[in-house]
Amino acid sequence: SRLGILIVRHLKRLERVILGYLEVSDGPEEEARLGILETLQCTIEHAWPRMPCRLPVLLKALLRLLWDVHTERGPTPEPVRAALLHRATQCLILLDRCSQGQVKVLLEGVHSSCGEQRVRECLRKVQESS
Repeated sequence: SRLGILIVRHLKRLERVILGYLEVSDGPEEEARLGILETLQCTIEHAWPRMPCRLPVLLKALLRLLWDVHTERGPTPEPVRAALLHRATQCLILLDRCSQGQVKVLLEGVHSSCGEQRVRECLRKVQESS
C-alpha cells in the first residue's frame, strides 16, 4: 500500500511469492493465505495497468485456490473457508475490472461445467460484478 504504483518494480518477484503462498495451506486458521490474498488485492488495486499481462497465471492460481478450499477436508473452520473464498472472489472481480472483462469471458466455460455449488457461487459473483 505504501509503495503504490511503484510496486510494479517488484511485480515479478512478488508474483512468485503470492503464487507460492496460495498453493499451500498453512493450517486451520489459514493466516498466510488470507494475508497473501489481501496483498494480492492491494497489488491489483495499485498496479492495475500491469495486471492484464499477469492474468493467465493469477487466474489459474485463484481458481485452484477456490477448488482447493472447497475440496480440502482438514480442520479449517467454516468461517475461515468462507473468508478465503470471499477474498479470492474479490481478487477475481478486481482482475476482471482491470482486464476490461477478460476474466468473465474466460470463466464462462468454467462456470457452466463446474458442479460444485460453492465454487459456482464464487464464479457467479464474478460474472455478475459490474
